[in-house]
Amino acid sequence: MILQTEQLIGQIQAGIQEKKGHGIVIADFTGIEDAICQAFVICSGNSPSHVQALCESVEEFVRKNLGVRPSAIDGLRNAQWVAMDYGTVLVHIFLPDARDFYDLEHLWADAIITEIPDLD
Repeated sequence: MILQTEQLIGQIQAGIQEKKGHGIVIADFTGIEDAICQAFVICSGNSPSHVQALCESVEEFVRKNLGVRPSAIDGLRNAQWVAMDYGTVLVHIFLPDARDFYDLEHLWADAIITEIPDLD
């Protein structure tokens, strides 16, 4: 991953950890030829309001520290699964049941998966 993408992922991760998001997984797609982006950052929240707070925190951390805003945010209405599009990185914030159902981190067998320990 290029340095900008790594910086972006770092700020996304910090925003998630600030609001106690858990189960953070980074799926690196840089070695996959036709991938839609360079990486996914996937995490879980405990409730719809927690998912919304995680989204707001990620948006704030990235904007304040890198001056970047997502090009799109989708899913805030029911906050079961919120997707944030930063171009090279897509952020997916799930409720646990939705995350288990869609199982995004295992869709691409060729991706390099990094699990980030929860801060608790």
